[in-house]
Amino acid sequence: MKEKEKNCSEEIPEEDVLVEETAEEIQESESADEEDAVSEYNDTAAQFAEMEEELSRAKNDYIRLFAEYDNYRKRTAKEKTETYSNASAKCIENLLPVIDSFERSLEAECSDENFKNGLNMILNQIKEFLNKMNVTEIDAMGAEFNPNFHNAIQQLADTDYAANHVCAVYQKGYMMGDKLIRPAMVAVAQ
Repeated sequence: MKEKEKNCSEEIPEEDVLVEETAEEIQESESADEEDAVSEYNDTAAQFAEMEEELSRAKNDYIRLFAEYDNYRKRTAKEKTETYSNASAKCIENLLPVIDSFERSLEAECSDENFKNGLNMILNQIKEFLNKMNVTEIDAMGAEFNPNFHNAIQQLADTDYAANHVCAVYQKGYMMGDKLIRPAMVAVAQ
């Protein structure tokens, strides 16, 4: 009997074996589920990081595009203003010889006073137009010679003016705002 007890104690019942195998399977299953969850979490984290990187790139591209557009808008507005200014200056420059002719005709002797008054009124209208366009005459007589505003065509000695000062104006100079339209043609004292 002892022998039977010994054999019985060594033998494990089938139910216990099934329980042990089931416990191992559950552990393996739980371990596999944990690995799947970790793997799924890592995949989701990788996708999230990838999406954040794409979003960052898209935001950077948007900011650059917006900056380029803003620069383009400012540049075209500046070019438009400069084009208008240049066209206006060119128009005024072509009008200046007419003004010079009117001024010379008013200086000439004329027996018909009505004719002279008519010319004077036309010249005043032109000068009003120039004022509206922000065109000013360069005040050159007696001023120190400035090559940016004066075109010296002659030097005169024995004048009542100090050296390097304008002593005669042959043709008036004009500015439109800060832009020089035509320099004054002058003589400079030595």
